[in-house]
Amino acid sequence: MRVNMAASALGRVYSHLLKASFLAYGKNGQRSLCLSAARFSSMYMTDPIDFKEPTFDKILIANRGEIACRVIKTAKKMGIKTVAIHSDVDSNAPHVKLADEAVCVGTAQARDSYLRMDRIMEAIKETGTQAVHPGYGFLSENAEFVQKLEDVGVSFIGPNANAITGMGDKLESKRLAMAAGVNTIPGFDGIVKDAEDCVQISNDVGYPVMIKASAGGGGKGMRIAWNDNEAREGFKLSTQEAASSFGDDRILVEKFVDNPRHIEIQVLGDKHGNAIYLNERECSIQRRNQKVIEEAPSVFLDEATRKAMGEQAVALAKQIGYSSAGTVEFLVDSKKNFYFLEMNTRLQVEHPITECITGVDLVHQMIRVAKGHPLKISQSDVQIRGWAIESRVYAEDPFKSFGLPSIGRLSKYQEPLHLPKVRCDSGIEEGSEISIYYDPMICKLVCYGENREEAIRNSIKALDAYVIRGVTHNIPLLRDILTEDRFNAGNLTTNYLPEVYPDGFKGKQLTAKEQVDLAALLASIHIKDALRSRNFINDSRVKGTSKAPTTWKIVLKFADKEVPCSVEVVDGNFKVTADNVTVTVNGSFDLASPLIEANIDGTQETVQLIKLGSAGEIRIRYKGTAFQSQVLSEAAHRYMSLIPEKPKMDQSKQVLSPMPGLVKSIACVPGDMVAEGQEVCVIEAMKMQNSLSAAATGKVKAVHVKEGETVEEEQVLVELE
Repeated sequence: MRVNMAASALGRVYSHLLKASFLAYGKNGQRSLCLSAARFSSMYMTDPIDFKEPTFDKILIANRGEIACRVIKTAKKMGIKTVAIHSDVDSNAPHVKLADEAVCVGTAQARDSYLRMDRIMEAIKETGTQAVHPGYGFLSENAEFVQKLEDVGVSFIGPNANAITGMGDKLESKRLAMAAGVNTIPGFDGIVKDAEDCVQISNDVGYPVMIKASAGGGGKGMRIAWNDNEAREGFKLSTQEAASSFGDDRILVEKFVDNPRHIEIQVLGDKHGNAIYLNERECSIQRRNQKVIEEAPSVFLDEATRKAMGEQAVALAKQIGYSSAGTVEFLVDSKKNFYFLEMNTRLQVEHPITECITGVDLVHQMIRVAKGHPLKISQSDVQIRGWAIESRVYAEDPFKSFGLPSIGRLSKYQEPLHLPKVRCDSGIEEGSEISIYYDPMICKLVCYGENREEAIRNSIKALDAYVIRGVTHNIPLLRDILTEDRFNAGNLTTNYLPEVYPDGFKGKQLTAKEQVDLAALLASIHIKDALRSRNFINDSRVKGTSKAPTTWKIVLKFADKEVPCSVEVVDGNFKVTADNVTVTVNGSFDLASPLIEANIDGTQETVQLIKLGSAGEIRIRYKGTAFQSQVLSEAAHRYMSLIPEKPKMDQSKQVLSPMPGLVKSIACVPGDMVAEGQEVCVIEAMKMQNSLSAAATGKVKAVHVKEGETVEEEQVLVELE
C-alpha cells in the first residue's frame, strides 16, 4: 500500500477550482450547487449547506469512477478533505486526481483491491480518516465492513449494519417488508438447494418465475424462467454470478410479475427516527435487469399512488431504523398495484434525477446524517420541480443483445456541457481506459426540463453532441429510445426493449427524407474537403490557374444503397440532387471540428464527423447512429464495380466470443458431439455470466481457450468439424 502524495497537492488545486465553480451564482442570485457546471439550472436549495454546522474533517471514499468523483465534489463543497483508494491500474484515474490524498490498495481485480477490507482499513488508519462513504457496489452493502468501521470508531456514511443485513438478504427483507405493511410478491421464502429443487419450486410457484441471488442487487444474479429447462439454466448462471459478485451463492425464487413497471422510491432517514420520501423514479427500461434510461417523476403515477408507495417505503425505513439515503424498489402493474421488490441500502446510480426535481443534494444529506444531525427537511418540503432524465452512457455495443461490453482507450472524449440544463456525472477523461475489470459505465448523462417534453429534447441534443472515440458505446440505442413513439407516450414496462426491438437493435432506421438529407450532407462534406485540398496554406509555390469546379457528379454508397448525386456549389453552399429531390446544405460548417452544426434545408442538425478518408470514405454519426459511407466519382464507381467481392467466411462451425472477457468454464473437449443450442462455455465480462452455445450440431474439432484465460471480442473459442 502507498499514499499518493502527488494527488494530495493536485487535490488542493482541484479543491480551489471546484469551490469557485460550486459557489458561482446563477441568474437568480442563488448559489449554483451543480456537480458538472455552475450553469445547470437545478439548485440544491431545499436544504443548502450550513457552513457553521459541525462535520467531518476527512472522509475516505471506498469506491472508484464517477461515484467517487461525485462524493468528492460534495465533500469539498462542504469543506471536507477527501481520501481516494485505487487499484494499480487506476493510479491516474480522475477520482485519484480529484482527492486530497490517494492510497493504492491492490491490483486490478476488484477482489484484490476495492473489495480488500483489510487494506482499506489500513488506509483509513494511515490517513486519519474519520468517516467512509462507500458509493455503490463493492462494499457499500457489506455489514461486516460497517462493523469493522464501528469497531475502530470510524463513521460509515450509510445505514447501520442491522439495516444492511436485513435488506441485503432478500428473504429477510421480504419478511421485514411484510411486517411493515408493505405489499410483497408471492414466492418461496426459503433457500433453493440445487437446480432440481429450483425446478420443483418454480412449478409450485407457477411460471414465469424470477430466480435471483439472495444477496444480489444491480441486476446481477437474476434470471427469468418460463419453463423447467430455463429454471435449471437460470439457477446455474445466477448461482455463479452471485458467488462472483457477492461472495454468496444463495438463490431464491418468486413469481415474476409479467409486463410490470419498475418504479422506485427514494427515502431519507436520520438517527432520530425521522424519515421522508423524495418521490419516485421510473426505471422500467432495462436490459438483463440493469437500467438503461431513468426519469423522475414517473409519467404513470398519480398523486394517490405516489403517496401510498412513499408512505410504505417510509414505513419500511422506520421498521428497520434506517438512517441514510436509500431506495425502496417496487414492481407496478397496469392497474397501479405495486409490490415490494427490494431495498437498496445505499446511494443509487440514478440519484441525480431525484436531486434535479427536489433540489436536495443526497450526498450532503448522507454526510449530515452520518455525523448525527437530524433532517431539516420535512415531507411537506419535498416538491416535484420539472422533469429529469438520466441516460446511462456505457462502453457497450448496443447491436449485441442491447449492450455487450466494449473495452479500449478513449482517444477522444468531449462531454456536451456547453448545452443548457445538462449534467454529466463521469469518472473518466480523454485518455482513460475502459477495461474488463470494472463496470463499463462512461457517464450518467442527466438532462433537465420544465416538463417531460423539454427534458427529452435536451437529452437528444446532448446525445448528439457527446463525442466518444476509442470504444463502442450505446448512444445509438439511447437516442433511438428517446425518439420512439412508445417512450414518448410513456407506455413503458420492463419488457420495453424486446417488445420495441424484437429482432434486437439495428440502429437508426432512416425515413426516405432522412436518407436524402444524409446523402446531401455526405456529398457536401466530400466536396468541401475536395475544395479545401486545392488550397495550400502558407505556401510560396505558384498557385494553379484552373478554377475550382462548381458542379459535381458523384455516387454515394451507404446503408446498403448506391445513390447517384449531382451537386452544384452556389455562394459556398451545396445544392445536392439525389433521388429527384434537391436539398441545400449551408457550407459554413467546420471540417476541423468533431461536431458539425449542419443546416440542411433550414433545419439545424448536430452530427459528428468520425472519419474523413483519402479514398472518399466518410464515417458520420447522424441521429445517434454511425453510418459508414464512400463517395466516388462516376468513373471511380465504374471501376469499383469491376472488383469481385471478398467471400464471407462460414462461422456456423465456430463459437466466437461476443465481447472481451474471462473464460469461466468450458463444457466440452475435442471429440465431443454437441447439439445446436448446447452450451460449450461461459464468458464473464464486468461480473456478468454469458452462456455461449453451438450454432450447429457437430463434433468438437478444437477448444482454443482454457478456464481463467482472458479473451478478446470475436476470438475463436471452440471449433466444430
